[in-house]
Amino acid sequence: MFSQTPPENICVVRLSAIGDTCHVLAVVRSIQDTWPETKITWIIGKTEASLLGDIPDIEFIIFDKSAGISEYLAIRSKLAGRHFDVALCMHPSMRANFILPFIKSRCKLGFDRARAKDQQWLFTNKRIEMRPPQHVLDSLFQFAQTIGVRRRQLRWDIPLSPANIEYASGFARPGKPMFLISPCSSARARSFRNWSAENYAAAANHAQQKFDCNVILTGGASAEERMFGEAITRLCGPALHDLIGKTSLKQLLALIDQAALVLTPDSGPAHMATATATPVIGLYAATNPDRVAPYLSQDLTVNAYPDAVEKFLSKRVDQVPFGERVRDPAAMGLIRLAAVNERIDQAFSVMGR
Repeated sequence: MFSQTPPENICVVRLSAIGDTCHVLAVVRSIQDTWPETKITWIIGKTEASLLGDIPDIEFIIFDKSAGISEYLAIRSKLAGRHFDVALCMHPSMRANFILPFIKSRCKLGFDRARAKDQQWLFTNKRIEMRPPQHVLDSLFQFAQTIGVRRRQLRWDIPLSPANIEYASGFARPGKPMFLISPCSSARARSFRNWSAENYAAAANHAQQKFDCNVILTGGASAEERMFGEAITRLCGPALHDLIGKTSLKQLLALIDQAALVLTPDSGPAHMATATATPVIGLYAATNPDRVAPYLSQDLTVNAYPDAVEKFLSKRVDQVPFGERVRDPAAMGLIRLAAVNERIDQAFSVMGR
């Protein structure tokens, strides 16, 4: 579309969530590397902006969903009088759809009909091609390819301040690899993606005993996450650092960046680890890792999704939609501790431990 004449400016729409905005950043970096003079404006959620909003070569317009309808009026005001050569509508949701009419562009590129949730096709005038099922990051790279970007660059370069780096360094222990466990995924209705505290504690003990790891727990401030932290700490003892609910996203990123290995279910920190090139063991039973696994650590993924589909949906994986979730609280119990410990051994053996 712009293979010969690069666009002067591009508006990116991706509000949330943390993992998806990390994916989109890789796409934006590829656009910047191909067209360094093209200006990028990104409409992004408030929480996600706390992680990415200080990137110096991207203009961010922050959308605060908690503000309700007044925030749409604010976005309309911020976009008034502006025109973009192309808008990459990379968030197929009704919340994001309502922003699109405020963007003045001759090309509003959205998802194909199969992936355009919440009738996104009513708000866009161009669509990426329909492709066979693929990883979310690969589908997002289709937006760049469609407008003429042929070279894919897997780089993120999220800024970290000296204060955040110093914060993370304060938990480092000489000679002890940092093993970071982020035990919980974000809370959503009927979304059961968390392994048990008992299993996390056992995996932490395995890493401590076999590889002399410095184990750190991280996560949000919800009551459930704090309960996980307390339970794991109780089972593991005082050698473990429980930082759940005590870090900002930037501090968490700094910890992940300094970690030797991350263990987490389907969650934002899995993709933050990808952004820092930190190996991550992803735990998947409720969601399909072929679609959402940590992109650079798929060899470390523990995949019980086929077993969960068979047990709780009475089908094979090829008989359910690609994005189908197994919404049963027992699904993650199909992930065996032995399989996770094997991945821990595999990751540290590559490091020469």
